Amino acid sequence: MKNIKLDTLEEEIETKLDYQPLSKKNKKMIETILEKEKKSKNINIRISQYDLEKIKEQSVKQGLPYQTFIASILHRYISNQLIDETSVQKTLKLIQLRNFS
Repeated sequence: MKNIKLDTLEEEIETKLDYQPLSKKNKKMIETILEKEKKSKNINIRISQYDLEKIKEQSVKQGLPYQTFIASILHRYISNQLIDETSVQKTLKLIQLRNFS
């Protein structure tokens, strides 16, 4: 990675932060991850018109282009970060009911 010249505000922020520099091993790992993230592949998929319209509506709410939104959903799904909010709410209600029983 390149050394970047910081402006006065950035230098002030950096001096006030309490952080430890990355080890060479961790720095290399992060650089590798970032390199992989830069590489993307184009794909074509067929989805229903209704689903596409709903995806576009949700992407507007998220402030993302719809293709970026789809990519983020896929990434969260494969990395087990995509959760069903309704299922979580139901589970929490069940836990609360059991705790009050």
